Amino acid sequence: MSGTNSPEAVKKLLENMQSDLRALSLECKKKFPPVKEAAESGIIKVKTIAARSTEVLTALKENSSEVVQPFLMGCGTKEPKITQLCLAAIQRLMSHEVVSETAAGNIINMLWQLMENSLEELKLLQTVLVLLTTNTVVHDEALSKAIVLCFRLHFTKDNITNNTAAATVRQVVTVVFERMVAEDERHKDVVEQPVLVQGNSNRRSVSTLKPCAKDAYMLFQDLCQLVNADAPYWLVGMTEMTRTFGLELLESVLNDFPQVFLQHQEFSFLLKERVCPLVIKLFSPNIKFRQGSCTSSSPAPVEKPYFPICMRLLRVVSVLIKQFYSLLVTECEIFLSLLVKFLDADKPQWLRAVAVESIHRLCVQPQLLRSFCQSYDMKQHSTKVFRDIVNALGSFIQSLFLVPTTGTPSTTTNQAGNNNSGGPASAPANSGMLGMGGGVTVLPAFEYRGTWIPILTVTVQGSAKATYLEMLDKVEPPTIPEGYAMSVAFHCLLDLVRGITTMIEGELGQVETESQTTTETASSPAQSLEQQDFQSVSDQMDKETVSRAVWEEMVNACWCGLLAALSLLLDASTDEAATENILKAELTMAALCGRLGLVTSRDAFITAICKGSLPPHYALTVLNTTTAATFSSKSYSIQGQNVQMISPSSESHQQVVAVGQPLAVQPQGTVMLTSKNIQCMRTLLNLAHCHGAVLGTSWQLVLATLQHLVWILGLKPGSGGALKPGRAVEGPSTVLTTAVMTDLPVISNILSRLFESSQYLDDVSLHHLINALCSLSLEAMDMAYGNNKEPSLFAVAKLLETGLVNMHRIEILWRPLTGHLLEKVCQHPNSRMREWGAEALTSLIKAGLTFNHDPPLSQNQRLQLLLLNPLKELSSIIHPDIRLKQLECVLQILQSQGDSLGPGWPLVLGVMGAIRNDQGESLIRTAFQCLQLVVTDFLPTMPCTCLQIVVDVAGSFGLHNQELNISLTSIGLLWNISDYFFQRGETIEKELNREEAAQQKQAEEKGVVLNRPFHPAPPFDCLWLCLYAKLGELCVDPRPAVRKSAGQTLFSTIGAHGTLLQHSTWHTVIWKVLFHLLDRVREASTTADKEKIESGGGNILIHHSRDTAEKQWAETWVLTLAGVARIFNTRRYLLQPLGDFPKAWDVLLDHIQSAALSKNNEVSLAALKSFQEILQIVSPMRDSDKPETPPAVNVPVPVLIGPMSTPGLSRPFMRTDSIGERLARYPGSEPSIVTDEIEDLNLWWAAWNTWYRIGSESTKPPLTCDKLTFIPSQPFLTALIQIFPALYQHIKTGFSMDDLQKLGIILHSAVSVPISSDASPFILPSYTEAVLTSLQEAVLTALDVLQKAICIGPENMQIMYPAIFDQLLAFVEFSCKPPQYGQLETKHIANAKYNQIQLFAPAEWVALNYVPFAERSLEVVVDLYQKTACHKAVVNEKVLQNVITTLRIPLSLKYACPSETTWKLAVSSLLKVLSIGLPVARQHASSGKFDSMWPELANTFEDFLFTKSIPPDNLSIQEFQRNENIDVEVVQLISTEILPYANFIPKDFVGQIMTMLNKGSIHSQSSSFTEAEIDIRMREEFSKMCFETLLQFSFSNKVTTPQEGYISRMALSVLLKRSQDVLHRYIEDERLSGKCPLPRQQVTEIIFVLKAVSTLIDSLKKTQPENVDGNTWAQVIALYPTLVECITCSSPEICSALKEALVPFKDFMHPPASKVQNGES
Repeated sequence: MSGTNSPEAVKKLLENMQSDLRALSLECKKKFPPVKEAAESGIIKVKTIAARSTEVLTALKENSSEVVQPFLMGCGTKEPKITQLCLAAIQRLMSHEVVSETAAGNIINMLWQLMENSLEELKLLQTVLVLLTTNTVVHDEALSKAIVLCFRLHFTKDNITNNTAAATVRQVVTVVFERMVAEDERHKDVVEQPVLVQGNSNRRSVSTLKPCAKDAYMLFQDLCQLVNADAPYWLVGMTEMTRTFGLELLESVLNDFPQVFLQHQEFSFLLKERVCPLVIKLFSPNIKFRQGSCTSSSPAPVEKPYFPICMRLLRVVSVLIKQFYSLLVTECEIFLSLLVKFLDADKPQWLRAVAVESIHRLCVQPQLLRSFCQSYDMKQHSTKVFRDIVNALGSFIQSLFLVPTTGTPSTTTNQAGNNNSGGPASAPANSGMLGMGGGVTVLPAFEYRGTWIPILTVTVQGSAKATYLEMLDKVEPPTIPEGYAMSVAFHCLLDLVRGITTMIEGELGQVETESQTTTETASSPAQSLEQQDFQSVSDQMDKETVSRAVWEEMVNACWCGLLAALSLLLDASTDEAATENILKAELTMAALCGRLGLVTSRDAFITAICKGSLPPHYALTVLNTTTAATFSSKSYSIQGQNVQMISPSSESHQQVVAVGQPLAVQPQGTVMLTSKNIQCMRTLLNLAHCHGAVLGTSWQLVLATLQHLVWILGLKPGSGGALKPGRAVEGPSTVLTTAVMTDLPVISNILSRLFESSQYLDDVSLHHLINALCSLSLEAMDMAYGNNKEPSLFAVAKLLETGLVNMHRIEILWRPLTGHLLEKVCQHPNSRMREWGAEALTSLIKAGLTFNHDPPLSQNQRLQLLLLNPLKELSSIIHPDIRLKQLECVLQILQSQGDSLGPGWPLVLGVMGAIRNDQGESLIRTAFQCLQLVVTDFLPTMPCTCLQIVVDVAGSFGLHNQELNISLTSIGLLWNISDYFFQRGETIEKELNREEAAQQKQAEEKGVVLNRPFHPAPPFDCLWLCLYAKLGELCVDPRPAVRKSAGQTLFSTIGAHGTLLQHSTWHTVIWKVLFHLLDRVREASTTADKEKIESGGGNILIHHSRDTAEKQWAETWVLTLAGVARIFNTRRYLLQPLGDFPKAWDVLLDHIQSAALSKNNEVSLAALKSFQEILQIVSPMRDSDKPETPPAVNVPVPVLIGPMSTPGLSRPFMRTDSIGERLARYPGSEPSIVTDEIEDLNLWWAAWNTWYRIGSESTKPPLTCDKLTFIPSQPFLTALIQIFPALYQHIKTGFSMDDLQKLGIILHSAVSVPISSDASPFILPSYTEAVLTSLQEAVLTALDVLQKAICIGPENMQIMYPAIFDQLLAFVEFSCKPPQYGQLETKHIANAKYNQIQLFAPAEWVALNYVPFAERSLEVVVDLYQKTACHKAVVNEKVLQNVITTLRIPLSLKYACPSETTWKLAVSSLLKVLSIGLPVARQHASSGKFDSMWPELANTFEDFLFTKSIPPDNLSIQEFQRNENIDVEVVQLISTEILPYANFIPKDFVGQIMTMLNKGSIHSQSSSFTEAEIDIRMREEFSKMCFETLLQFSFSNKVTTPQEGYISRMALSVLLKRSQDVLHRYIEDERLSGKCPLPRQQVTEIIFVLKAVSTLIDSLKKTQPENVDGNTWAQVIALYPTLVECITCSSPEICSALKEALVPFKDFMHPPASKVQNGES
């Protein structure tokens, strides 16, 4: 407007007007002067206006009639050029709005004239348009005249004019209504009273309407009249009119200005009264027409439907329904019913097509559909319009697929008119298929039972863009391309579904959010608001109920039809996009039904998708049963016709993408999956993924289907339950194309995501899901029974996945989930099934424990136990594979969660402990691995109350006999555990005591007794006792290695950590643990099998010392006994204060005794070692003055480990406390010394009695001798004897003679025991070495200890000396007479066979070489005698005589002794003994105590010096001389120790000695000498010594008694007489022998005699003259002549001896006395 108002524009306008007028005047100057004048006056007029008025335009308008006049006149000329000029000028004025109403009227009249003259028709139209659009001055008749003008121009002969006029009419109609709208807008604030319109009485009584409205009303009313072929009321002057044009105009008005009709009653009235009846009337030919019905039947010819009208009517109807539904509810019902009818199969194709297009327009308006539903379907007696529409679409689609079989030829041709193809389907179907075959791009199409319908892109989704409804220029019905109607119908369905679901879900969402907000406000604290809140809440509720009813009705009304149609289309679809859309529709419907809780419909849609996913006719019971229930007869009644649900066609032309095995008990052949199946599967996944929350019970359907698909595709579950493509072992027939191979990962991913999204489900939906999975799993299990084929693990895998993603609320699903896995899956006979059950269960447990719960598990013990419980429950399952999984799980839990198990420990440990012996090595090994981990890493983190369980479990592994190493290692673990107890002692003790107190309290409250093993002991001690008891059990295990290890561990543990126990607990340790163990071991050992064990399993060779069970048990017995003894030894200070220590001591001794007397060398020897150990105890009382030294025992004292004082400990724990500390810890353990002594004595005497019993039993000779006779070994006897000295130290005060005798018997027997010849080489290095065996050493040591004790002991002990001498002397005799051992035949050691003794040949028994022993005993005797010779007892008991008697044996044997050392030692010993003993004997000569000794001594000398044994041949000269020297020593002893004291010695004895000396002094060579004797070497020195002694004794001036003198004189004369004889014989022999030398022996003898003579003369000279008998001198001198006779001898030796003999005779050469009688005196 501003553009035409500006001064420039006005100025321009004025100029233009003036130029127009000038031009007009020029043009008309000649022909039309009036016009020219008018133009010129017009110029003046214009100028005047311009000059005068300020408001130029207003002035122009006021004067417009005058201004326009010249131009009108110009038009009146009918001259084309002028007319054009004028019209242009008029248009210019109009456009500046300077035309008044009158002027306008004049213009219109002028235009009408031009029209009637058919001039400038286009310009006219233009001018009208400009006039009507630029301003609103034209009204009423003028307006109607203008409109009629345009209408008239529409019907000219000229096409361009017609079309332009049509457009102008349309625009003009629009302008009329726009004016009205603008008018309403201006007056919208004025409220006016509505006036009732009275019927139809006066059609023009519209006085109430405003001017523009009135125009519009009149126009619309006349349009209706015209269409109805009636005369118009207002548009006067109309000549002709077409219906089509009228309908188009009606439609445009209705479509463009709905508010006019809705706001104004007058117009509403027109709609109801005029438009609707008109439409219905015009529709009638279409309704009545039946294509192909026989004309003969109807009497009157039926009017044929006319496409242009029909199509326009449908457009009008669409607008009516869309815009005025609320006004025309009833009418719309009729329209909709008509639409539905037009879809019938017997209507022309084009009609059906446009009807479908119209319906499509409705389908994209969900709110409208909703209204239908509310207005019709929900009313009682009303057509179910909405349902009918949907069903009609369904039947329409079905009808397109059904080729009519009963068509008459006429119908076929008839259709051919409407259908370019010869038949409805044949040609395209074939061409389409050929196309596929030839690899041409395939047309998207539906194909069903040979009917092929292409899919055309008809419209964009969600908008109903029609094709045929827009064909306004067509008069003949168009040919509808094949597939068009189907495509539109298809889109109708899709849009319908999309619209409804979007709308309802949007509203649902709103309701939900609203209800949330209202409830929030309702719960606000403000009191005043309460009332209104409740109000709003209830309103809300009502509103919701109403809405919900509508939603449900809509769904209920449409789902059957939709499902039928969609299922059919799904089955027929060959195009992926189409399939996708169908599936999407089914999915959204299923989800919507689910949200609304419409179970039946939801399940039906889901079933459809499921069926689509599976191969045709696939036997899946879930689907078949549910569908049967849902669609009872599989048919729906649609508009009274029964439409069959068409079952899927198997001959689908889909591309097969996978071949697999069906999941069935007995799979028959293979099944094929097409790409469509896969597409459906993805939809199914999508459904479950996005709408899981509303699936409820239909999870069953969904999952069952997925399971089957997964099976056919061969997806197998991997870790965490995710399915991965994997080949089934039994499914070689599974074939996948590359297309599906690339899809598989995606599918498996979606499958996983599906279950991941279960975390967003609410609890109820989650339970539905889990129940569905469980029942699915049960089915799979039933199927897997009784065959070992691969089972379907889908359900189990998905249960696992669901559990894993719902960890945050695991409690609500844990029980059903784990219950199912535990009770059903894990116990299934099929191993794969089982394995997966366990895999799922253990993964869940692990995940549950690692999940970050809120509150954390450490604060939520209940949850933790809940999570761990199934792990424990698995223990009741017998299958080893399950148990292995269980244990692996435990291992992983320990590795990841070990620190935080807390109260879960008993469960976890229980699992390890539940492994039984018969469950196979790998199980036990895994369980043991867990236990090792626990012991190494987790003892500090577990509650102390669980430690006992750890001990039990570790012990139970020790007893498993599957794998020796495990048993041994478990014993090591027990040691580590004990170490841990020791280090953390105080902490554990505190915690256990706390726990104990709490339990005690509970027990008291319940009134029950607290029951636990070893009850009275404090809890920490009980823990130790349990440990000891476990080790004790292991000590009697059937396997030797285990026994050994357990024994060592048990004793080490008690040894190292026993100090931690309370004093009173030791009682239990001794009686319940140690003695109990000893009893069991003794029992087992004595009954053990003596059969030889060939080899120790595998190829292990067994040493011969362990090759029977008995020998192996022997080792155990040894170990056990030693261990117990060690404890008694090291812990005596603890044990003694216990009340029954003596009793315990006796029991221990009894065990030692029975072991020592067992017929097994190893055991017996060890028993003695233990005996030694317990006897080396130092009583703490005697030690108390130096408390810091550890007990003097020969057990290594364990080292202190660096004081492990943790901050909380009061004192460092150490391995062995010092004694002082120990005593300090046990108050009252220091009884008075006296009682201690007495008690000790009793203990020692008990020990002595045991020792005596062992000794006497073991050394008692056997009664019978067979090859199995058991003879104690040397080491055993040695050890036995070695015990005595230590024992004796303690009992010496009461050691009596009786005891000594007992001892003697044992010592004697022990030494007498022979050894087996196979052992002798080890005990005796060789015969020649003079060595004592250790046994002999021990015996002597024992006696040595005794004699030393006697020596320092009190007087009354000294009487034991003789007994000791007797014992020793008995041993001395062994040198010549080895002792007998019972009846046993022994060989002397020298002839024992040293060769290897064959097995089982009886061992020969070898007597030992007793010589060294006897000799040593002799030395001891001598030593002892030297010390004790004067002792009263020794004197009284004739010890000396006994010694001599004993020595007489070897001395008399001399060279015949077994060893030559023996007689030499005997001689020297005799000399030593006599040197001490003779003075004593002389002292006691008067008492007569030695009387019997002298003869014995004499005999001994006699036997020795003149032995009957012959020296060996190989004796060398030196040896002989040495032996001679010994003889000389004996004579010297006689000369120094005996003869000088002859007066104290019995005469007979002296006589015997003299005789002996005589005998020795001259070797009388009697004639009886044999050749052998001649060989005897003369003992010259000896003889000389004898001779000298004899002489010395003969002339000693000490001779007191005449008798002595007599003896010596007699001796001399004998001597001299013998000399004379020898010389005489020599002389004779010398004479006889001539030149031949005499035998050496005779020469020696003669030399000796000569020497003896010279010696005798020397001696006589030295002697006092008065002592020599005269007779003796005479005999000496008488020798002289004989000597002289020897001078002739030839031997120089004899000569020199003779010279010496003759020289002394010079002393006899003195002058004779006065009276000489022949040289005789």
